[in-house]
Amino acid sequence: MTRDDLEPGSKEKDAFRVSLADKVAFLERPQSFAEPTTGVEAVETHMSWVFLTDDYAYKLKKPVRFKLLNLATLEDRRRNCEAEVLWNRRLAPDVYLRVVALGLDEKGGLVLGRGVRVVDWLVKMRRLPAEKMLDRVIASGKVERADLRRVAETLAAFYQRAPRAEIEAEEYRLRFGREVEEIGRELEEISPIPKSRIDAVSTELLGFLRRRADLLGARVREGRIVEAHGDLRPEHVCLLPQPVVIDCLEFDPELRLLDPADELSFLTVECELAGGPPFIEQVLFGTYSERTSDRPPPPLVRFYKTFRAFLRAKISIWHLKDRDVKNSEKWVSKTDRYLQAAERLVP
Repeated sequence: MTRDDLEPGSKEKDAFRVSLADKVAFLERPQSFAEPTTGVEAVETHMSWVFLTDDYAYKLKKPVRFKLLNLATLEDRRRNCEAEVLWNRRLAPDVYLRVVALGLDEKGGLVLGRGVRVVDWLVKMRRLPAEKMLDRVIASGKVERADLRRVAETLAAFYQRAPRAEIEAEEYRLRFGREVEEIGRELEEISPIPKSRIDAVSTELLGFLRRRADLLGARVREGRIVEAHGDLRPEHVCLLPQPVVIDCLEFDPELRLLDPADELSFLTVECELAGGPPFIEQVLFGTYSERTSDRPPPPLVRFYKTFRAFLRAKISIWHLKDRDVKNSEKWVSKTDRYLQAAERLVP
């Protein structure tokens, strides 16, 4: 067995005896799991490998280090797995089951859930029906107003019980300003998109922050900024009779401190870009307002939507930094689609 593919400078020792490739190969075998399964589907993401059995999903974190997330050591991954279970139980209490050890037995073979030496950790989740995920339902053209109402009701209740953030109005506004400037720099540095297009969106967003600081300040003074989800995309929403939302941003509390109107704007943009029906924003915000009596001003919602599209453009182009990126044209195209959305939405 070979050493894990760790970031340069990592000091991890406990997992050196088993490579990531060996762990993946072991977890791709049905007999590796305690519960019976007819097969295992392995899905690779940017930061994880997910192994789907008939009834469960097991997530193995890659030993990587990014600017905002460090998973380089065994202990880092254990803490991250525990945080993922803890924070995601807020909106998916019956989905996130526990953290499971991947170990070595007395003979040095890999075993799941036991062993004499832990070599990694996995998050065990109940498997959700793929056909019920909101992105799949949108793609099938079958999303209904009632589906979105249930999602909005679930989120409204979540926001009402969520802890309020302790942040000053000026810091809230400045946080957006810093992020807009960083997005512009990253897009200019990495993407082939003309600087003039990037600058135009950045200028409009920064101008809004100067002109309408009162709108953002009011959200802070009203106590609207809460400990939210942080990554509210349609592929994270499952349309069960009681909707569940998975894959929150567990690794950085600051990224979860959001205005519900901002988070709903993000979901709206993602649904619209996925080809969702034109009533999405009306149903999401209408139901949220009915349940909370909070009616975010339309200019602020438009700003939030523009900002989220601009941010997603940056996140998309980040994939070009990955030395193993397989389809750079895909990510450039996706970045351009988000930038086009931001250009259409500029407040």
